[in-house]
Amino acid sequence: MTENAVLKMDNIRMRFGSYYALKGVSLSIRRGEVFGLLGQNGSGKSTMIKVLAGFHQPEEGSRIELWGQALPLPLDPMLIKKRGVAFVHQHLGLVASLTVVENMRVTALGQKTPWFVNWRKEAAAISTLFAEFGLDIDPFETVGNLPPVERAFVAIIRAFEDLRASDAGYGGEGILVLDEPTPFLPAEDVQRLFTLIRSIVKTGASVVIVTHDIDEVRDITDRVAILRDGELVDILDTRETGRQSILDTIVGSRIDAFEKKRMAVTGIPSLVRVRGLTDGQNTPFDFEIRQGETLGVTGLIGSGFAALPYLLFGALKGLGEITVDGKTMPVSAMTPLAAQKLGIAFLPGDRLGAAGIGSLPVTDNVTLPILDGLTRPYGLDRSGMTREAAKLAQIYDVRPQDPHLNLGALSGGNQQKVLLAKWLQIKPKLLMLDEPTQGVDFGARQQIFKALDKASAEGTAILCASTDNEQLEQICDRIIVFSKGRPVIELKGSEISRKSITEACFHSHDAEAAE
Repeated sequence: MTENAVLKMDNIRMRFGSYYALKGVSLSIRRGEVFGLLGQNGSGKSTMIKVLAGFHQPEEGSRIELWGQALPLPLDPMLIKKRGVAFVHQHLGLVASLTVVENMRVTALGQKTPWFVNWRKEAAAISTLFAEFGLDIDPFETVGNLPPVERAFVAIIRAFEDLRASDAGYGGEGILVLDEPTPFLPAEDVQRLFTLIRSIVKTGASVVIVTHDIDEVRDITDRVAILRDGELVDILDTRETGRQSILDTIVGSRIDAFEKKRMAVTGIPSLVRVRGLTDGQNTPFDFEIRQGETLGVTGLIGSGFAALPYLLFGALKGLGEITVDGKTMPVSAMTPLAAQKLGIAFLPGDRLGAAGIGSLPVTDNVTLPILDGLTRPYGLDRSGMTREAAKLAQIYDVRPQDPHLNLGALSGGNQQKVLLAKWLQIKPKLLMLDEPTQGVDFGARQQIFKALDKASAEGTAILCASTDNEQLEQICDRIIVFSKGRPVIELKGSEISRKSITEACFHSHDAEAAE
């Protein structure tokens, strides 16, 4: 094991039934380094973190050593926190309806149960802490009103404060674990987040970051451990290792990026027509999507593009009308059920909060749209549901291929494959996607892109709302850039590239600001 290690995890084995998620993984974290954990969806990254957090109990023979002392297994979450290890998970663990200062102090105050809280004093202390890291966040602002990057800042600073408050005697020299902190953030906010991480490391703390983004890993980490199928493949010095080499190590062989053959949209009939669409606050606009076309919508955060699929699906209230394959309906009367009857399917960005049910098995999630054909006189045809789920899991390469596992037990990428299969099996006329590959590794992204391309070839019109310019470049025939709630720039064919999308987003914002 590595010298000067503050954390050693040795021979970590974790099994779910007959499936081994971790097969004897050993790694160590040095003081004052940023350590990355990489791998495809289902490789064991999140399981490793959950073992360290005390959420999973590893197999006998596993060993964890912190600050040179062996810890009793399974780990007690409160013990690991007191010993100076803090966690920030992807969904941050913040209460959106509470203020920043309430979120920052809720745990400490809950333990002390004081009869009186001087909130101004607490807020002043929080402001001083934020200022230490160059942050200017109002302690009395409701967390739900903060932009995504500032919510991440609040969660990370709260975790860092836990390190300082730990009674292990290490002060700020603890270990901060960040599990997928960036999927919801645009590129400029990722860099702000990395600046904060570098400031934390300068205090002597170590940071472990779990991510799928290879460029981010190369930017922020000192070393990276790569897992594949539950095994440690290699530990690399990221500053001395090229991007392609890291990617090849992750997948076990060279994998090429999906390349779309863009369709020539001229002369192809429109399958979807939208007229006078507005959320009631912004200028109404029109657009169309042709049969088999993939239309991307994008813009800077707050530009309004992200609301588009939610308005058309009836998840947000809007005005206007939508025509799908000759059938017209007012947007004001749209509901998710009415949208489905019109031939519209929608995969929201929040996988377990809005798109799927984590506490139900894969079988139940993937067969929801086809339950009418899987009934018996006295209930559901459970064996038929299982057969359909197993078939789809094989087609879309869901791992592990056990339809009885709860959706929440799968990795993010495999959850997304399940949810995409749920909608593609009914061959919708219009498929709408919100950030379809956030938190999904490179290999799974290419599989998803190929599945979408196949659906397009079969005639499905696709609307993809995303801030991932690389993704938009790979899958879109045409892209509309939004600003202030309306489309302002259109890119098509050879005009589409990551650079042109980025420039269009900022040019549209600058043009609107100058008006």
